[in-house]
Amino acid sequence: MKIHLGPVDVYLHKARGKLRITKKQFKKEFAEFKSLNEKSEAKRFNILWEDRYPRLDDKTTNTEFDGHYIYHPAWAARILAQIKPEYHIDISSILPFSTVLSAFMPVKFYDFRPPLLKLDNLQCDFIDLNSLPFETNSVHTLSCMHTVEHIGLGRYGDPLDADGDLKAIKELKRVVKPGGSMLFVVPVGQPKIMFNAHRIYSYSQIIEYFSGFKIKDFSLVTDKNEFIADAAVQLANEQQYGCGCFWFVKD
Repeated sequence: MKIHLGPVDVYLHKARGKLRITKKQFKKEFAEFKSLNEKSEAKRFNILWEDRYPRLDDKTTNTEFDGHYIYHPAWAARILAQIKPEYHIDISSILPFSTVLSAFMPVKFYDFRPPLLKLDNLQCDFIDLNSLPFETNSVHTLSCMHTVEHIGLGRYGDPLDADGDLKAIKELKRVVKPGGSMLFVVPVGQPKIMFNAHRIYSYSQIIEYFSGFKIKDFSLVTDKNEFIADAAVQLANEQQYGCGCFWFVKD
């Protein structure tokens, strides 16, 4: 059922067992709030119907979130808090990770589409994951999270390349110094390509790709939006679109 309230079109449906606010309810609340505003001694704002901007599905018991993008940066930040590197290099992970991390340590953030961000302790620049500008065995801590699964699919303007992800992994492995840490996150489950969005890998594929590295921690965000620390391999393989968080250390 579609209703029109001005700035947005809204579809009424049951979300998580709760009906969104109706047009009648919205009008009632608008009138009630307008009356309260007029009775207020401060009278700080003019309440006008033409200024309405209805948000009708936010009255939920809990705040909803995407477990993939909430849990994996939190996982990585906790590991870096243990390692305490002098600085950290991140390649194309979700931006809030580097921006928040830069409050505690210098961060160099690189992306195929570099953001125009200006913050203390944060350096942003262009990078091609298939040709990293770092010396071999030079990087102490490196993260590349929810990124490699896209390489070569053309989604972000990069060239089509069926093995683009493998070339990127080869470069990531090359630049990490012996004893250094690689924080690597990709979708896990049954292997497939969801063109042109992303690839999904099995646990064993990622372990094979990172030969020469030891797995220090594997954690998982499940299809049920649950975070599982030290997750079992079988659980990873049972997911449709899990989030595999791999902490590798170079031999």
